[in-house]
Amino acid sequence: MATRVAQHKWRQKNRLVKSQLNVMVRRLVHRDLEELADAAALRGKGEAVSLASFLAKGLHQYAAHDSEAKRLLGLFLHAYQRDRDLYR
Repeated sequence: MATRVAQHKWRQKNRLVKSQLNVMVRRLVHRDLEELADAAALRGKGEAVSLASFLAKGLHQYAAHDSEAKRLLGLFLHAYQRDRDLYR
């Protein structure tokens, strides 16, 4: 855990472009983020969250023009809704 001084310094430096996201999730999600970070050569779970958001947005946009992407997006959304208690 960062000290109050370090947190304040980070917030002042990044106040216009970033906000800290603190969420409680199951260990499964933390492990998934670590695996994603390792597989994509990222700097950690924070970047893995950014990549996951980027991929989800990209798939959603691509689904508007491609039937296979739309089908995959529907399958992923359905599977998440079905199993969402595993991830919350």
